[in-house]
Amino acid sequence: MNPIRKLVGQTAIYGLPTIVGRLLNYLLVPLYTYYLPPENYGVVSEIYALVAFLIVLLTFGMETAFFRYYNLKEDKESVFRTSFITVIGINILFFLIILFTNRQIAEVMLFEGHSEYIILFSAIVCIDAVAAVPMAKLRSENKAMRFSAIHFSAIGVNILFNLFFLIYLMDPARPEEGVLFILIANLLSSLVKIAGTAKDFLNLRLNIDLGLSKEMLLYSLPLVIGGFAGIINETLDRVILKHTLFNRGGLTLTEAEWELGVYSANYKLAMLITIFLQAYRYAAEPFFFANSSNVDRRKLYGKIMNYFVAAVLFMFLLVALNVDIFKYFIRNEAYWDGLTVVPILLLANVFLGIYFNQSIWYKLSHQTKFGAYIAVGGAFLTILINVIFIPTFGYMASAWATLIVYALQMVASYLLGQKYYPIRYNLRKFFLYLGLALTIFFVFKMIDIDSGQFSWLKFVLHNLGITVFLFVIIALEKPFAKRN
Repeated sequence: MNPIRKLVGQTAIYGLPTIVGRLLNYLLVPLYTYYLPPENYGVVSEIYALVAFLIVLLTFGMETAFFRYYNLKEDKESVFRTSFITVIGINILFFLIILFTNRQIAEVMLFEGHSEYIILFSAIVCIDAVAAVPMAKLRSENKAMRFSAIHFSAIGVNILFNLFFLIYLMDPARPEEGVLFILIANLLSSLVKIAGTAKDFLNLRLNIDLGLSKEMLLYSLPLVIGGFAGIINETLDRVILKHTLFNRGGLTLTEAEWELGVYSANYKLAMLITIFLQAYRYAAEPFFFANSSNVDRRKLYGKIMNYFVAAVLFMFLLVALNVDIFKYFIRNEAYWDGLTVVPILLLANVFLGIYFNQSIWYKLSHQTKFGAYIAVGGAFLTILINVIFIPTFGYMASAWATLIVYALQMVASYLLGQKYYPIRYNLRKFFLYLGLALTIFFVFKMIDIDSGQFSWLKFVLHNLGITVFLFVIIALEKPFAKRN
């Protein structure tokens, strides 16, 4: 079977739960923005930014390490058991620390009087981290149906309890209750993953290969540093934004949380590309490792990049040129002031996706330290730009920082990859596709048609531009042509 078609198929199989799940959770944005004012939605956004940090730390790169050693070692059960017990130990230690320090952490995070937030989101992240290795095992064993069933069940529980809590239980006079209800719904959802992989927990034998554990931890450490730094690039702006505006921007805490809520809601509109990236990652990582011995692997990786760049730029145009439609996912017009950040963040996510696709070079060549170097450099630059410019430019500084950092990481990864693990990417097509997408965006955005809140003429013209881009891609890539 054509390997690219196989990757597309695996992306569909393993990515479908992620895509549908993210889209269904995406549909919670209208619910949240309807029942929660921006300042309370800002609190939710900050908490989930911290969840993203912790999931990287508490899984400790064991998903990637598991895939690598599962393909290298004959004793696959030992690889699973060792990685699983290691993650369980890390999370038990972390949660014990949280139980003794949650009040102090709440004060530092300006959540004073709400230490329950700290306990709840810590429980969520620990459960998700512990379930990550059994879920990875399902992917490695090609148990797509079970993987999807668990994933969909968790998503369903989350959505149902969000709807029930916010619509029927929350007091509109106390919107801060919504934050608590959202966390409880997520906790119940996370427990579904434990229930779905209960067999792995019940059959787990507590004997660990310490040598293998050390080897896997050493392999994962640069990935953890890189992943942690990567999350700084992706989510720390939401933490810095509130604290910087409150401490140095002259805003009250409520005003700072309001700005954060507006920025975070509009950030969601740029996440359609991120949803695709997550789905692609589920299939791509095991696919790349499985084809690492293919004699034509580098040519294959280069060809995949062509399709990938075309796909993410198509999504960039789809959302950016139809933002007048996508904005209605945000039910409260008070959030719409932040729509200007959407194209910037969409393009940033395009560069992030390309960087991720390139990152296979340092994973396959066992030089994960370079991933850490790139991510740490990006994290430093993210913090620097945000801290310097947020007091003056507010959340626009955060959006531009994201774009600048992801673009520089993409370039740095390419240059290092060509030195240590050369893959012949088609740069002419990259610049052609990028230039064409940006030209279409700017040309059609300059066509100013204001005939009310929605203009059919603007809609038709903008999507005509997207169609032109799509036809150019099909003409050059010939995805439907028969190949031997």
